[in-house]
Amino acid sequence: MTEIFLNPYVIQMDKFADSLIHLSRTFLSLESYKGTFSKEEFEEMFARITDQVCGECEKRNRCLKENRVYTYQLMYEILCGVEEYGAELSTELKRKLQKRCIRAPRFLRETLEVFESAKQVLLWNHKIAESREGYAGQLNSFAKLIQYTTRELDAGIFEDGHLEKKLKNHLRKAGIKLLSSVFFVTEEGRYELHLTVKAVKGQCITTRELAREAGICLGRTMAPQQGERPLLGEEYATVACVEEARFHTLQGVAKIGKNCETISGDTFLLTDLPGGKKGAAISDGMGSGEKACQESTMVVEMLEELLEAGFPAKTAIQIMNTALVIGRDEVRFSTVDVSLFNLYSGVCEFVKAGAAATFVKRKDRVERIVSTTLPIGVIREIEIDVERRQLENGDFVVMVTDGVMDALPAGEQEELMERFLLEAATNNPKELAHHLLGRVLERSGELPTDDMTILAVGIWRR
Repeated sequence: MTEIFLNPYVIQMDKFADSLIHLSRTFLSLESYKGTFSKEEFEEMFARITDQVCGECEKRNRCLKENRVYTYQLMYEILCGVEEYGAELSTELKRKLQKRCIRAPRFLRETLEVFESAKQVLLWNHKIAESREGYAGQLNSFAKLIQYTTRELDAGIFEDGHLEKKLKNHLRKAGIKLLSSVFFVTEEGRYELHLTVKAVKGQCITTRELAREAGICLGRTMAPQQGERPLLGEEYATVACVEEARFHTLQGVAKIGKNCETISGDTFLLTDLPGGKKGAAISDGMGSGEKACQESTMVVEMLEELLEAGFPAKTAIQIMNTALVIGRDEVRFSTVDVSLFNLYSGVCEFVKAGAAATFVKRKDRVERIVSTTLPIGVIREIEIDVERRQLENGDFVVMVTDGVMDALPAGEQEELMERFLLEAATNNPKELAHHLLGRVLERSGELPTDDMTILAVGIWRR
């Protein structure tokens, strides 16, 4: 009889997620951004100005007691004038100040200094509030990811004494000693085994053989998880075995720098991800050359770390955007274009932030996925487009940067790319990428005016 195993570590992680959500709400409940000064802050500025200017003035009592309202109004008019026109006041306001104050130059100087200091405080308070809200959003995203993962584990981990005994006996015959096992079933019904095993003394067993034998026992086709050790030793080690994916991918890249320079501001990523997924991404840094290259490389490296850690692509991009916006004063943006291939189902998820169109080449037609969102690094609250497509055997996904599209005539760019794809007579992703780049350069008839990158990924059934 199969028994559901409720892991105490899962329960503890769920409590940890709840504490992060509570911390996020606490951040959001603190003082929010205010765009102007409060009445109390104006009063404080007035007190600082008059303390410095009017302390020993012979007309102090008249200005600060009998005519306090008029003096306060004068300061307020100066501040409004400075905010609207700068430090150079209007002639009328200067006359008014000289008529009412015998220390007019000093009063004006002190008002400007106090106001500038108060504006800096307001600016920093705004920055702190913005950062706090950004961190609150990241904490909330992280907590939701933990909750999702722990619930998936809670639902999927199970114990089966009969199956473990059967597996132990089967592996013993293959020269493998099984110490313990954990069985996991994903939401899609796929098996995952974590086996603590060692090879019998004198035997040389590969992890691929281990997975094959475990699959025979389960009645499924199993393979070692990506990145597993190749061989079993004489010491116990835990090996993860997963069901073999139905699809595999091959990819090819073609790129050229602005004016044929060797350094390009475009950076691409190809990586294996948890759950039988393959990730492909392109980032186009602002401008071209070395600085744009550093920017896009940083974005791609951050994206790779987050995706490999299990973050959903949309959440990963939101986290990166928050870090870029609140982490520096200057605005430097980068586009992010992600394609995530599920190698079990053949579904591809397209996630875009400010990226150019992506094309899906079928046997007899071409589909396009477009986006109208902003790049990351511009504003804190960013929209991210997400679309999904079911891919078939022999389909290609073609990702391009803005430089490729901008090299084609305005209004015809996407139609021309579709035509180039339909006319391409190759099933080799690298040849396809280079063919497309050649057609674009031939059509433009000039040196590249921006960095260009084309990434082609083909998908086939095993």
